[in-house]
Amino acid sequence: MTAPLSTQSEVITEVERHVFLKACDDLLQPERFKDYGPNGLQVEGRPVIRRVVSGVTASRALIEKAIEVQADALFVHHGLFWRGQSGCITGWMKQRLALLLAHDINLFAYHLPLDAHPQWGNNARLGQVLGFLPPSEAEWGRFGDQALGFWGSADFEGPQALARHIEGVLGRGVTWVGDAGRPIRRVAWCTGGAQSYFESAIELGVDAFITGELSEPQAHYARECGVAFLACGHHATERYGAPAVAGHLSEQLGLWHTYMEVDNPA
Repeated sequence: MTAPLSTQSEVITEVERHVFLKACDDLLQPERFKDYGPNGLQVEGRPVIRRVVSGVTASRALIEKAIEVQADALFVHHGLFWRGQSGCITGWMKQRLALLLAHDINLFAYHLPLDAHPQWGNNARLGQVLGFLPPSEAEWGRFGDQALGFWGSADFEGPQALARHIEGVLGRGVTWVGDAGRPIRRVAWCTGGAQSYFESAIELGVDAFITGELSEPQAHYARECGVAFLACGHHATERYGAPAVAGHLSEQLGLWHTYMEVDNPA
């Protein structure tokens, strides 16, 4: 992976939990989004925060890493609670919650608001690390439901060259389908499991669409429309927003912060 995720910062001060939460909410504006689960403080820990760990998913492995560095707060994209869950605290849910509660660690999770932020979010940061250019100097182009999708300019001789470039940046293989001979001048993307945005991207007139996962229908759309579909990994495409936001806010508030990677082949 050639693009750095974050730099570790040193403790300067400490803030009360509600101050950190307000800073997150003010930046990400979760009230604007219809989401699949709660955004914000999902698990309450100690009232004062000095050390923040960011990561993609509130997995047991990430929680254990946070415990090792004596973190007061975890900031993640994928939290613990989602629409349609049974609500029973058993198995993996009990294990993760038990660790958070035993070590008094706050869990902050932001899903779609983290995808959408125009500067620090997953999509904005992915566009930056891949070297795409916004259609105007002011901001990226936006499309799709809740304007989560981004688009911009690129310059690749075809989808295979684009795939090689992405593999070099993200450090993982890319699956692509489409017209091998079509030059890539305009590209759209939406991180994670956003394959349903492909049709909207095609309507934009782009040459390629990038997301994390490929489902069965999208392969046919790509072949029939000639627009390349590139599946680059759900986890791999969503590693950039959490450390960017947590690092930005920690620097503003004078907190220690580091990003911790937990490898995921998905």
